[in-house]
Amino acid sequence: MVMQGTLVNIAAICGGCFLGRAIGKYLNETLRRTLMAGLGLAVLLIGLQMAMKSQHLLIVIGSLIGGGLLGEICGIEKRLENVGLSLQKRFSGSGTVAQAFVTASLIYCVGAMAIMGSIQDGLGGTPTILYAKSALDGIASVALTSTLGIGVIFSVVPLALYQGAITLFSGFAKVILTEPVILEMNAVGGLLITAISFDLLGIRKLPVGNLLPGIFLVPVLIRLFG
Repeated sequence: MVMQGTLVNIAAICGGCFLGRAIGKYLNETLRRTLMAGLGLAVLLIGLQMAMKSQHLLIVIGSLIGGGLLGEICGIEKRLENVGLSLQKRFSGSGTVAQAFVTASLIYCVGAMAIMGSIQDGLGGTPTILYAKSALDGIASVALTSTLGIGVIFSVVPLALYQGAITLFSGFAKVILTEPVILEMNAVGGLLITAISFDLLGIRKLPVGNLLPGIFLVPVLIRLFG
């Protein structure tokens, strides 16, 4: 079945969100802040681990700068905020929907498992990588939803679009997304996840949305400059 792995991934996230929503009702504000701090530190560690594996720092720097320019021109951050605010109005009282949506989307979509698992799924193999990712994402969604709110569940939309596109065009993606390309894409994505952790820890909110195109500039820059 085409996209079976992504469908399982979506189901795991949704299940985790509902469980996290039920648990979150019993958490007081002090406990939420403590859990948020722990979650922020965990996200920081994940981002730094991914970023530190880069073998071509100039590619990472160029991708972030170029991606930032494209993101500012397209107004990606503003558009994401508008989506989040509209969801916030629709689900008032359900936590910080905009923050939950952006945070969860980045955590679920960025990483080698999302890319390689989608390619494996598209090429007809048993999507074992996405099955493993589903288990991890399901657990993460419980923690995210219990602290950030039900807005986490909306992250399944970009997840479906991202992994679904790679799955459907897996033959082409396999040629473009070589191991060095995936490594540097993960490094750029890791830095963006690190930026998200700053927001979770209350340090500073960075325009992560406007930097997102940087991930997709990596294959172009590697193609141009090797």
